Amino acid sequence: MTTSAVRPSVAAVSSPSGLSPIDVVTSYLRSFSGNDPDLIASHVADGFRNEHQSTLGSDCVGREEYRRRLPHFLSAFEDRSYTVEDIVSQDREAVTDVVVRYRFEAEYGEHHVSIPGTMWFSVADGSITRRVDTWDSLTFLHQTDTPAPDAL
Repeated sequence: MTTSAVRPSVAAVSSPSGLSPIDVVTSYLRSFSGNDPDLIASHVADGFRNEHQSTLGSDCVGREEYRRRLPHFLSAFEDRSYTVEDIVSQDREAVTDVVVRYRFEAEYGEHHVSIPGTMWFSVADGSITRRVDTWDSLTFLHQTDTPAPDAL
């Protein structure tokens, strides 16, 4: 994972492990470059909420459900990586919010995809409790030669 503009967290350390919220999030994103669903899921809390704002995304609640879905994602997108283009954090009450602007790159079937997006994370006690992911579904459809629905 490449980072081009990393800003330090407001909170130097907010977890028992000693990792800052930005460290937790970047470790989570780096873990996608491997094929280990358990490693990826280890970054999220038991009650993790995974929310997608993009039409092609699928929401879920709970670490176990999220872990159950990961093998399909990992097999569909080979040689995947997230490049962090910008990252900021802000403390609020019991959690730290981390916002990441990224580019996702992978091989999807016979197609290379390169999709910009933004994720909002909530991190508490060293675990990700919520992720809201927004990425460009239309770019994905174009890059995979998939017919897009008619525009409104």
